[in-house]
Amino acid sequence: MRRLLAATATLELVAGALDGTGPALLPTTEPRVLAAFRPDEPLEHEDVAVVVPTSGSTGEPKGALLTAANLTASAWASAQLLGGQGQWLLAIPSTHIGGLQVLVRSVLAGTEPVQLAGPTTVASFEAATAQLTDQRRYVSLVPTQLQRLLDSPALLAYDAILIGGAAASPTLLAAARDRGARVVTTYGMSETSGGCVYDGLPLPRVTVSVDPGIRVRGPVVGLGYRLRPDLTATAFDGDCFTTADNGAIDAGGRLTVLGRADDVIVTGGEKVAPTAVEHALADHPAVAQVAVVGVPDDEWGMRVRAVVVLHAGATLTLEQARDHLARILPRPHAPRELVVLEALPLLGSGKIDRMRLAR
Repeated sequence: MRRLLAATATLELVAGALDGTGPALLPTTEPRVLAAFRPDEPLEHEDVAVVVPTSGSTGEPKGALLTAANLTASAWASAQLLGGQGQWLLAIPSTHIGGLQVLVRSVLAGTEPVQLAGPTTVASFEAATAQLTDQRRYVSLVPTQLQRLLDSPALLAYDAILIGGAAASPTLLAAARDRGARVVTTYGMSETSGGCVYDGLPLPRVTVSVDPGIRVRGPVVGLGYRLRPDLTATAFDGDCFTTADNGAIDAGGRLTVLGRADDVIVTGGEKVAPTAVEHALADHPAVAQVAVVGVPDDEWGMRVRAVVVLHAGATLTLEQARDHLARILPRPHAPRELVVLEALPLLGSGKIDRMRLAR
């Protein structure tokens, strides 16, 4: 049985995990994750290459069991859609599937990724971009990073900028594309070896259905969860994974993600999708970033809390936010609480820490 190595992911360790010359990789040294995944115990499957920790934002962490075949199927399909292999900037942690896939794609392409030094700033991004030497250049970012880099001309150096990890507002995407950035939105998770839907369309050999939850089928789907046969039986069925997200597919086969099923806010008997409220508020000229969560309320059961970061010099009142929402969505979607912050709290993956916002 292959050994499971808990360590910081590097190009060499990923290469060994993929070709079987090295141990299977658990890309973390976080004590809480190590206690849950017990790297000293045997692997459930001999062909597991990587155990990828999920974000753990909603409780106990889970470890997605991914094979070399899963990871390479995703990487090859990604290259096919993007127009070829190239050199990557590693701008997100390799402890998460988005960063890990940058290393997988680099191994398969035979290129050396450039790692972003320190926090994501215009200066650090431009310095790292200047180190790329390949003709084709790629980077994966989360929406918060794209927001910070929106005015950097270095964005134009990339053949594709993959945006994932969280839903990006249409306003942000339009602003980036208006500046000439070649932005590709991605949807996926650790269990599907990363992004498996690009700009609403599944990768080659991947199919997506909704009923109303989103189900992903194809060679990118992992084997289950580390040491959790109960959760594996619930979410995995062969090469099919049932997500916790709701979605819709239009006549052209394009997927729209409607948000997590367990994120729906029931307020006064009305169901409110936080993603819809976020997209509507992001259209307000004062709003730079926004997150929406539900918090307990004695009268309404739950109330809608909007947490915003404003553009420099801008102001926004709760009534202004509610009036803006009422022009776009039904009145029950309008927030009953508005919190203004200098920055949204983030998890290590770059996703918004919604549990903290709710607290």
